[in-house]
Amino acid sequence: MKKVMKRRQRGFSLVELLVALAILALISAIVVINVLPARDKAAVDTTKIDIGVIESALDQYRLDMMNYPTSQQGLEALIKAPSDARNASNYRPGGYLRGELPTDPWGNPYEYRFPGERGGAYDLYSLGADGEPGGEGLNADIGNWTNEDR
Repeated sequence: MKKVMKRRQRGFSLVELLVALAILALISAIVVINVLPARDKAAVDTTKIDIGVIESALDQYRLDMMNYPTSQQGLEALIKAPSDARNASNYRPGGYLRGELPTDPWGNPYEYRFPGERGGAYDLYSLGADGEPGGEGLNADIGNWTNEDR
């Protein structure tokens, strides 16, 4: 009777542990392969949404102030009234964006240029994951001129 109990209390063999670890590694690899592209797509989608929100704030600013902020005033004009604004009395109390200026999902500030060089009144864009102009894929610039999927 004692010999039977000793056999039941025996632990896992090394082979069984290695098989279990291999299965866990395989599952982890599958999860990583499927999750990372979704994270990248979410960053791009977030950037497009942020650009849309800032565009709305810029349009409201233009309605009140009769023009878009200059490149020198930048997006900061949406948070507090520029000291050199011609129609400062028309500036909306509290500004046009709540809180601070948003940054893109990679932690970089959004770029703003008025007048625009890409066919619109202004250019509003993120430099992508690499923070450098141009690029491809995740490093490509995302701006108000890229209207796909918006």
